[in-house]
Amino acid sequence: MTVTAHLKSLQALDSALRNGSLKNAADELGITPAAVGQRVRSLEDYLGTDLLVRGRSGLKPTRELEHALADLFLAFDALNRVSETLDFQRMTEIHMVADPDWAELWLLPKLPQFQNDHPRIKFCINGEGDIPLRLGAPDIRVEFGGTGEELFTDHLLPVCGPDNLRRIGDWDSRYELEGLPLLHLEGQRDQDDRLGWPDWIASFELRQEGLDRGIYYKHARVAMEAVRQNVGFLVCGHALVQRDIESGQAFLLYPPDKHIIAPQAYRMTIQNPDRLRPQLLKFVDWIRQQARDTRTQILM
Repeated sequence: MTVTAHLKSLQALDSALRNGSLKNAADELGITPAAVGQRVRSLEDYLGTDLLVRGRSGLKPTRELEHALADLFLAFDALNRVSETLDFQRMTEIHMVADPDWAELWLLPKLPQFQNDHPRIKFCINGEGDIPLRLGAPDIRVEFGGTGEELFTDHLLPVCGPDNLRRIGDWDSRYELEGLPLLHLEGQRDQDDRLGWPDWIASFELRQEGLDRGIYYKHARVAMEAVRQNVGFLVCGHALVQRDIESGQAFLLYPPDKHIIAPQAYRMTIQNPDRLRPQLLKFVDWIRQQARDTRTQILM
């Protein structure tokens, strides 16, 4: 293993143990759970021994790892402190870990506007961008839920592609959505604080049967591609589909007042808020302004 790969594998191991699962570690590191697992496995292959076992309360260290656990945690605590000190000097770099749907459907379409005004600022968002992923905590984290600063709470409403818009009410004038193909997000099925079709139908009663049938997608950004291709109808956040609506790739089935409110807000946490670099402060202020604009748009 190269030194960089070795450090990334140790970082994945450290995060998995601290957070109790590959999924939580992936959320912290801004990569997929599969990537976290691969990094840990590569380290296990290199050492020739298992390092993690799954217990009732989450991932646990094996007996072989327990002897090195204290040093592992101390090393990454120290590494994070070193990273914070050195990265403060890298004035034009911003590292961000964010909810993947929020990042791809809300942030990235808007980001060129900021980059045009500030061309020297470089980004790494969820491990990708103009600069390589670094070890250590990100400058900014945006999550669906959590305890950070609230950006906005989305309104959830049905959307479809241009061809599917003409199918509404074809079969039943009262239950207009009866028999139409529904698309879902996996979190809606798993009750992971993600509301979907059953919740929306409960409020507006435009369908009777098959509310949980249809194709399930892991992320809204993938489901929205199916919407654009007229595969089916999706309940999604208004803020996340605004670009598609403006470009004519997706349409609201009903007026915006026919919505349900998301159970969680998108929230932003800033690393070391009392030591904001000027470039980072500009970006944080820009996100806050964009979030205010979004709140206004979804309330119209």
